[in-house]
Amino acid sequence: MSVESGEGGAGAPEERLPEGWAWATVGEVGEVELGRQRHPDWHTGPKMRPYLRVANVFEDRIDTTSLMEMDFSGVFDKFRLVPGDILLNEGQSPHLVGRPAMYRGIPEDVAFTNSLVRFRAHGGVLPEWALLTFRHYLHSGRFMREARITTNIAHLSASRLKPVEFPLPPTAEQRRIVDAVDERLARLDEITQLIARTRARAAALRKQVFLDVIPEQADWPVGWKALIVDQAGAVDLGRARHPDWHTGPKMRPYLRVANVFEDRIDTTSLMEMDFSEGFGKYRLLPGDILLNEGQSPHLVGRPAMYRGIPEGVAFTNSLLRFRAGDNVLPGWALLVFRRHLHAGRFMREVRITTNIAHLSASRLKAVEFPVPTLDEQRRLVAETKGRLARVDALDLLLDRAEAHTAALRRALLAEAFAGRLVPQDSHDEPAEDLLKSIQAEREEAEAERKAARRAATQARRKSRSSAKQPASTVAPPPAPTSKTPFPEGEQSTLPLEFTA
Repeated sequence: MSVESGEGGAGAPEERLPEGWAWATVGEVGEVELGRQRHPDWHTGPKMRPYLRVANVFEDRIDTTSLMEMDFSGVFDKFRLVPGDILLNEGQSPHLVGRPAMYRGIPEDVAFTNSLVRFRAHGGVLPEWALLTFRHYLHSGRFMREARITTNIAHLSASRLKPVEFPLPPTAEQRRIVDAVDERLARLDEITQLIARTRARAAALRKQVFLDVIPEQADWPVGWKALIVDQAGAVDLGRARHPDWHTGPKMRPYLRVANVFEDRIDTTSLMEMDFSEGFGKYRLLPGDILLNEGQSPHLVGRPAMYRGIPEGVAFTNSLLRFRAGDNVLPGWALLVFRRHLHAGRFMREVRITTNIAHLSASRLKAVEFPVPTLDEQRRLVAETKGRLARVDALDLLLDRAEAHTAALRRALLAEAFAGRLVPQDSHDEPAEDLLKSIQAEREEAEAERKAARRAATQARRKSRSSAKQPASTVAPPPAPTSKTPFPEGEQSTLPLEFTA
């Protein structure tokens, strides 16, 4: 049975919740903290500690194989993780921002950086329920609505996470739902793992197809010319972007790294700039091969052929262009570059800056490039196309299976948050009472913090006051020894002695 939302958090939406549930906000049911910023001064120091960053946090999984360290002198307790803490990606691609995982105590004594946001649940809110809520928001796109995007990276700040609505069932019902969801998600996870293993086998098959057609240079057939890329065609770097060219009289569409995938160009999100000068130099012609100049290491050099659509398009310096010479078919050039991509040949030529690999034009030009006769090039391109089509068909089946699994996952989480997954128990403590208890605990903790701050302030003031009073160096005069008081109004006289 559903009821209108009760007096939950200020951001509670006008939705119906199951009986006994209440709306709150993330900031009301737990502590939200942004991690520590990295700084060169902390690369070494007396209190080096491992820390987690966005590269370590996947959905419901923390990868600890590549931990980094920095000095946490004086601040480790603030950023130290405890079992049950939920970590969410603060910055990621839009569909992955807010990706959550639970820290379960391994490794010990680990902290986190400001690429992550930590949620620590208050009493009565199960960490597992919070994790389930955040996973639901990840898959439903809820976090994407709160994100702010800069340079293609979405950011979910701690300040924007705190007011996000949080559906709160009774604690006992939280446990029942978590157990039921975990059992079903485990089966979906098995399917996901099977899909991943099959994808790995498909990738191995694709790589083998390329290696069968173009083996290592020592095994090239007799009659193949052993050239380098610079001898097989012309290599050019695209045009740099500049604010001055955002508007102008000769606006033209251009391709960038975000448009170029393996053997596919995505033209749904083209950008434009002014090409009043130099358009002829950067204009693409059908048959030109574009390669990613900058990408993640395993994708650098990813190639695709421009086939004339759209017309009148240029390219930027995030891409390299190869224009085949007279003795090289564009299709053969694409095949050679795809072979080098899958064989890891381009990775040996890259230079990495800030986690981005770069394949410069000068380094691409020196890569080996086999050139059979034109007839053999045509035969091998056609033969390879047929073999790759079968691998592509397998990939398509895996895409459908993955999409279906994702839909099942979203549906399962939606059922859980609609209260239809497990039966309710009328003996459970209502969530409204739980919220009142949490509020009381928060007020008590806040009062303790204020008292501690006041005590610390008073101690500092007392210390400063003591420091301002100079120490006395003259002894006080002795107290009178006579017990006979002087008569009222009479002044005593003291004998004086003078010496010559």
